[in-house]
Amino acid sequence: MSAVRLNKFLADAGIASRRRADELIFSGRVCVNGETIREPGRRVTPGQDRVSCDGKEVAEKNPPIYVMLNKPVHVVCTVSDPQGRRTVLDLLSGLNARRVFPVGRLDYMSEGLLLLTNDGAAALRLTHPSFEHRKVYEVLVRGTVPEENLRAMHDGMRLREGESLAPVHAEVIGRSGNGTLLRMVLRQGVNRQVRRMCRDLNLTILRLRRVEFGPLTLGRLEPGKWRMLTPAEISAIGVKPCPS
Repeated sequence: MSAVRLNKFLADAGIASRRRADELIFSGRVCVNGETIREPGRRVTPGQDRVSCDGKEVAEKNPPIYVMLNKPVHVVCTVSDPQGRRTVLDLLSGLNARRVFPVGRLDYMSEGLLLLTNDGAAALRLTHPSFEHRKVYEVLVRGTVPEENLRAMHDGMRLREGESLAPVHAEVIGRSGNGTLLRMVLRQGVNRQVRRMCRDLNLTILRLRRVEFGPLTLGRLEPGKWRMLTPAEISAIGVKPCPS
């Protein structure tokens, strides 16, 4: 990891603002590898140099990262699995080993767009019901879909378990072999909502893929592959750019 200015290291670790970090350094309250340092411009290497303030070691704060993954089937959306199944973290080869977690879930047999981050505030904004971020799914079901089933989704269903659902926009967008491809737009976070809706409407799901999540679109990202979000995408999910 490349070296950074000492005052920036302190600010990134959440100790103080950059200006306040300068004051701490000038007053002799900061040490690097046991040596008192009074130069804010002194460069330190995170993970190698030991930095302390008022005698307490300063832990490096991992910078926020935002990863889009095209989750394939037969992968679980957890950081570990007691059954030994592949997890979404197993797919992040080449990513620096900072702790990230999935934002929301896709079940074992579902696939598509999944966001992973170490930014808890951003995760909350994307999953809290009050923000009503839409989620778009492409759902391949066996056979044809009666018009009354589409109307039931539009009108808002009550699931077998008793949960009332907000209206879901559903439309036929194509055919594939003996199946019908639906596009479904949800704004609720009910657990396994698409599968339970189709179950109650006697529709058999052959494939379920999430293609949009809030302002994010899966695009041409291949199954099992991942990429970092672009600055525009990070801004779109409500994250303010860090000052330089």
